[in-house]
Amino acid sequence: MDIRSLSAGVSVSPQILSADMAQLQEAGFRSVICNRPDGEGADQPAFQEIAASARAHGLEALYLPIVAGRVSDQDAADFGAALARLPGPVLAYCRTGTRSATLWSLAQAARMALSDILTATRAAGYDMAGVARRIVNGGKTPTDSSDAHFPVVIVGAGAAGVSVAASLKARQPDLEVAIIDPADVHYYQPGWTMVGGGIFEPAQTARTMGSILPKGVHWLKSAVAAFEPQNNAVILDGCRVVSYDRLVVCPGIKLDWAKVEGLTETLGRNGVTSNYRYDLAPYTWSLVSGLIEGRAIFTQPPMPIKCAGAPQKAMYLSGDAWLRRGVLKDIEIEFNTAGGVLFGVKDYVPALMQYVDKYQAQLNFFHNLVAVDGPAKKAWFDVSTPDGPTQRVETEFDMIHVCPPQTAPDFIRVSPLADAAGWVDVDQATLRHKTFENIWSLGDVMSAPNAKTAAAARIQAPIVAENLIADLRGRAPVAQYNGYGSCPLTVERGKIVLAEFGYGGAMLPSFPKMLIDGTKPSRLAWLLKEKILPPIYWKAMLRGREWMAKPEKVTVSRTQG
Repeated sequence: MDIRSLSAGVSVSPQILSADMAQLQEAGFRSVICNRPDGEGADQPAFQEIAASARAHGLEALYLPIVAGRVSDQDAADFGAALARLPGPVLAYCRTGTRSATLWSLAQAARMALSDILTATRAAGYDMAGVARRIVNGGKTPTDSSDAHFPVVIVGAGAAGVSVAASLKARQPDLEVAIIDPADVHYYQPGWTMVGGGIFEPAQTARTMGSILPKGVHWLKSAVAAFEPQNNAVILDGCRVVSYDRLVVCPGIKLDWAKVEGLTETLGRNGVTSNYRYDLAPYTWSLVSGLIEGRAIFTQPPMPIKCAGAPQKAMYLSGDAWLRRGVLKDIEIEFNTAGGVLFGVKDYVPALMQYVDKYQAQLNFFHNLVAVDGPAKKAWFDVSTPDGPTQRVETEFDMIHVCPPQTAPDFIRVSPLADAAGWVDVDQATLRHKTFENIWSLGDVMSAPNAKTAAAARIQAPIVAENLIADLRGRAPVAQYNGYGSCPLTVERGKIVLAEFGYGGAMLPSFPKMLIDGTKPSRLAWLLKEKILPPIYWKAMLRGREWMAKPEKVTVSRTQG
């Protein structure tokens, strides 16, 4: 843990884990405040996990998230009131500690001199100079001037953000680009299925953020609080203002664990796991390795989700492991999906059904997971068929792999950039915002009706780069996106059904059929997934080397004005 003291009774830190509570208790803390909304990061434990562990160690825990992404006057007042009533010493945490330090600074404005607040926070490693204006003027943050300005600002340093930054620098090396992201670690999330299948080690899927960012790109290590596109401004946590000429928005997707009642309290124990979190994927393999009999349930929520094939990939790899160990005959597999089909592109379903039959898995359509009781080993599903009423059914399990419900991040959903469903509203061909012409979006957060996969981001990045550079040069969009996405469905250890498709389910294979027929399980596709794609990701995609990603030229009819 990285605990930093602000005063005798208050300390702040970056994200903590439930396993840290014993150490906090030993250090004398009596209360914990969470200032981080659940679901911000794929490796983030939910507050309910933290709270349960805190209570077990005699600490009080309070959930005080910054719901809209902005530290408001009311947020600061609530924080100050919490400090007054909670037993101290108190530890407040968020993603990096900055939000908590900001809340403390604003809460102390009536009690301490500005110089004392800045001195205390600077000693703790937090620069509150950018929020000084709020301390003295009641929280008003002018946007007619900014703390920093860049020709291009990118929000998000995931697969999409880093790739588009690299593609921009590859096209115009002298272009000044800033990327905003508070994370210390960058994850290769497609590898987590392989971790859950006992094929990859977790460390193979992680790199430090500083090591993968393109050379010459400015890294603003902060979270975004809000957008003011009418002012060409991004408001950061702490109310610092970054202005831009062009903006690219790609912060990823929110995993909404809390939407399933009881899930956050039991994740990582009681047989409840998910490959959608870095720290839980190894637990998936532990459960698969240890199970010799019983019922294993694999769930899929309503769309959209990132990597729509991932829930069933976990099922196939688990079934294969049990078959190889000779225990499959004693294990009942269920795949419970909120949808009405196994896979959205029908051409791939026959091959997948062969493996459903091979592992004797039961397919339950229109089954949406709504609650889990880990200690009791029970789960509840709302079953809603198109022609009937919704019914709630209860089922027991020995192991359950959960794919969480997913939405756009909170600060996106409430922003002027979002459409009615909460996604960044873009033209699906040019990926340019429909209202603000100097803004583009790609990756999981944008509104185009494509599969949300890393492979999609690989294709989208050069398209956004081409069109942004064209705009800088006063030209109309020159490249268009055809909706390409890829889902390597790991149907067994050593074979993959390589699904590649675009808008409307159109087949978009990257290889000749004689080499890889995507509608059939292939050993060569497995080699691609296991051995070739990871180095392509780290050494090509994130470095602007656009292997098999040449942008398609835009047609006049699709050009945005």
